[in-house]
Amino acid sequence: MEKIEYKQLKETLYHERLANGLEVYILPKTEFSKTYATFTTKYGSIDDQFDVEGKGKFQVPDGVAHFLEHKMFEQESGEDVFQTFSRQGASANAFTSFTRTAYLFSCTEQVDQNVNTLLDYVQSPYFTTKNVEKEKGIIGQEIRMYDDNPDWRSYFGLIEGMYQKHPVRIDIAGTIESIGNITDEILYDCYNTFYHPSNMLFFIAGPVEPEEMLKLIVSNQKSKSFTEAPQIKRYIANEPGDVAIKDHTISLPVSVPKCLFGFKESNSYLNQTADQYLKQEFLTEMMLEALVGRSSTFYQTLYDEGLIDESFSYSYTLEQSFGFSMMGGDTHHPDELVARFKSEVPSVLEQGIDYETFERIKKKKIGSILRYFNSPEWIANQFTNYRFNGADLFQMIPVLESLRIEDLNDRLHQHIAWDRFTVSKVLSPES
Repeated sequence: MEKIEYKQLKETLYHERLANGLEVYILPKTEFSKTYATFTTKYGSIDDQFDVEGKGKFQVPDGVAHFLEHKMFEQESGEDVFQTFSRQGASANAFTSFTRTAYLFSCTEQVDQNVNTLLDYVQSPYFTTKNVEKEKGIIGQEIRMYDDNPDWRSYFGLIEGMYQKHPVRIDIAGTIESIGNITDEILYDCYNTFYHPSNMLFFIAGPVEPEEMLKLIVSNQKSKSFTEAPQIKRYIANEPGDVAIKDHTISLPVSVPKCLFGFKESNSYLNQTADQYLKQEFLTEMMLEALVGRSSTFYQTLYDEGLIDESFSYSYTLEQSFGFSMMGGDTHHPDELVARFKSEVPSVLEQGIDYETFERIKKKKIGSILRYFNSPEWIANQFTNYRFNGADLFQMIPVLESLRIEDLNDRLHQHIAWDRFTVSKVLSPES
């Protein structure tokens, strides 16, 4: 087993790639009382077209990855996996994103039993025509619920406005129509393709003994038989550089309008190397903090004027095939908010971000990351996300420390381009 020491963070990570291809990472945290584990496949909602060597090309309905996540909790024995975890003193959950599906638990006792339960149920699919049809009604209700959620509609409205062809523009759960086309056969095809151990990562953090934990996982995996790892080729449509819609507006009964806006990432700054990935993510987040963060003149002025409230925030999403910045929140005057942002940016582009601001934001960023390392949940989920993108979570601080003011101002000019700018508004019908 590989032992990786990060002396600056005083962390030691243990890694093993099992014979079946499963990547296992163990982070002992003896000072913690809680153990947190994730079992994650590199398979998300954007993987709707793929080729498997020897089986040909597949194009599956939107929402299959999310549908699979739901169905994994149903076992042939009729066992309720959530109740099993509960009896073992654990809290379990799962989620599907654009690029991955994760199954997880946290507990303070019976860690070994919970690890076996997590590995076993995720590796024991049970799909039938009857239980798939039943699940369509459940997921259909979930889709309708999100269709009526103003925050979700505002978020996805921005992505729909930005992207013309990339499957990120499709809701993670799919649509009522698309899930209607999902069958047990399709679920098995996708499961057998993407849930092979070679496409998955197991991460556990907590007061565990690495050698003993690895023995447990190896024993669990040796008790099962797996086919040869499938050779997968994923297809992502060629995405144009400019946005699909400059202004995406929908009507919902909201007391206060919602307004999000942001920039689609340039195709030139996707598919980065590991160091470039971390550097770009940090620089973009620091740039957004300087532009619209709570300590910025922009935020303070608009907050004092009542144009924005505490719901105003920003974020940056970066994956191998897409990326975007997002800013905004609740406002009674969405058009004025966007206009004020557009009038603010040119002077920042001309003058640049000053060194004092850069240093303050960098120190704040380092401090917040160091605090996050006290959370096993954050460590496990962020490590897996970075690992799937070829980066190393534990290199965050060295990369941050290496950043220069010139890097930040270069990034400012790289990311801000008005042909890649989109606005998403949710207005009440009376507006």
